[in-house]
Amino acid sequence: MLHVRLITPSERTEEVVDLIEHTVGTTHLAVLKGAARSPDGDVVLCDVAREACDGLIAGLRKLEIDECGSIAVENIDLSLSESADEAEEAAPGDPADAVIWDQLTEATHEESTLSVSYVAFLAIAMMLAACGVILDNAILIVGAMAVGPEFGPLAGLSTALVRKSPQLVLRSLNALFTGFAAALVLTSAFAWLMDGLGLFTRDMLEADRPNTEFIFRPDWMSFVVAFLAGIAGTLSLTSAKSGALIGVAISVTTVPAAANAAVAFSYKDYGQTAGSAGQLLANLGGIVLAGTLTLLTQKWLWARERERTPTKARLD
Repeated sequence: MLHVRLITPSERTEEVVDLIEHTVGTTHLAVLKGAARSPDGDVVLCDVAREACDGLIAGLRKLEIDECGSIAVENIDLSLSESADEAEEAAPGDPADAVIWDQLTEATHEESTLSVSYVAFLAIAMMLAACGVILDNAILIVGAMAVGPEFGPLAGLSTALVRKSPQLVLRSLNALFTGFAAALVLTSAFAWLMDGLGLFTRDMLEADRPNTEFIFRPDWMSFVVAFLAGIAGTLSLTSAKSGALIGVAISVTTVPAAANAAVAFSYKDYGQTAGSAGQLLANLGGIVLAGTLTLLTQKWLWARERERTPTKARLD
């Protein structure tokens, strides 16, 4: 269950209450007249089944409550209530599969922000991956993939394409391209430093690397793995089951490919640079395509589900 807290202008409160009462999956409705001070108005509280929340938010936004008041939603960790159980049973679908589109947009908007910490995490991940490719150490590669924050902008791009949000598209692309460009420069500088210290050498880069050579030798399997990981990552973001996201992070080779490209470029090995760039593009393209198709499928499925039982009135 989710808890919804609204601030509504007094003249809109009855409309809001009527909407909540006629939305399947809502319960524990409370109205506090005149309780709000900033902005002035009434406070309306209710609990709603996760699978019904997106429809309720859409109705509230049609009433412009997000403009003249406020809409806040938070998770309920424990709800011991027969009424809540009945509301969850009445709501269509399964809560783990429900998509709350505004929540997804907000989350991906935040994750797609180009910030110092984002670039720092990406650069550190690529430096770890650079050590991994030079040493042919798969453990370092896995660790670097887990540290990399690049899935956020990729998910943001998929969300923006489905929701037709040009602003989020530009924000996500800026985070991706500017972030990777900055991290590539920093990783190249790191490789030159390590070479100066005698810790990296051209021979190490060009030696046989059975554990990591796949990074600069992309094939169709690279795209297939990225596509499957993109589906899993998107489902993890949109559902109540987010534990799969770390598995997604260590399934794709975006960070290692970019790191190998930076190291190879620093040694003027343009063959490995081009191969790594191809691996990077295959992964980025596969994730974005999979994420977009997954969101479109979820949107279609939930639209059909909501058409069947959109209101309590229709159930009567």
